[in-house]
Amino acid sequence: MSTRFQRITPFLWFNDQAEEAANFYVSVFENSRILDSTRYAKEAAKACGKPEGSLMTIAFELDGQKFSAINGGPMFTFNPAVSLVVNCQGQDEVDHYWNLLSKDGDPAAQQCGWLKDRYGLSWQIVPAQLIELLTAADQAKSQKAMQVLMTMKKIDVNALLNAAN
Repeated sequence: MSTRFQRITPFLWFNDQAEEAANFYVSVFENSRILDSTRYAKEAAKACGKPEGSLMTIAFELDGQKFSAINGGPMFTFNPAVSLVVNCQGQDEVDHYWNLLSKDGDPAAQQCGWLKDRYGLSWQIVPAQLIELLTAADQAKSQKAMQVLMTMKKIDVNALLNAAN
């Protein structure tokens, strides 16, 4: 059996919600699964201030992309300087991912297709049509689309197309 080699794997640091977050993300994306997990042994738990037997790391896959996460403590938190982009084929996918990932997230952190989920991780929910409009040879169309985009939280594909035309 051949396994696909992935050279670069995003590694996410959580205080103590890595397992909960991984299970949530796996429920959001099709073709996703938990791959493996490790638990804190007595020595490591004592050194890190974590309960013995609690989750230390978890490996998971979201639609073919592998991730790892750790319950490492409160010293590091997510910020919007790093986000995960979800490329979507149309408004239905935008709505699906936006609604699931933004539920119980930070509404103040929503703009231009960006959102922050309940764990503090930033996501960009991007329809293919947006990229097409922003990279179009017709600069006037691109500028009109950008003006409308700047007024949005969740991206509305029809509003972008109407503005560009």
